[in-house]
Amino acid sequence: MTAPIRAEAHPSRGPCLMAVLRMAGLRPTRQRLALAELLFSGPHRHVNAEQLHSEAEEAGVSVSLATIYNSLHQFRQAGLLREISVDASRSYFDTDTTDHHHFFIEDEQRIEDIPSDSIRIAGIPDAPEGMAVTHVDVIVRVKKVGRNG
Repeated sequence: MTAPIRAEAHPSRGPCLMAVLRMAGLRPTRQRLALAELLFSGPHRHVNAEQLHSEAEEAGVSVSLATIYNSLHQFRQAGLLREISVDASRSYFDTDTTDHHHFFIEDEQRIEDIPSDSIRIAGIPDAPEGMAVTHVDVIVRVKKVGRNG
């Protein structure tokens, strides 16, 4: 069971998020609405399941980590989020679903946007028969360098 979304923060947000979830083919459960409020109430951002779980706990939303993972994947499948796989065991979810690329700041375990016009990709092969390229993800890994180096 979840705590209610704080109406004073966004008085008209509840009905709006309910409509967004319904249009995406998702039933607007209390938990989905609470998570959608956390994800979409501010500017575009990148979040992993553990971060969202911590934010939910801080907001008084009682939800399991498994439910967070399931909801993030459901939001992605519905086109509300974009998944960025950093490696086989780590994914971030981006509220900006437009075509763009990312820096992965290794020292901080953080994702940052690269403007779409900053990278040019050439020579993308034709997709296998019966398939279409949906998008191309570029993740540029960076880390801080020492002042001596």
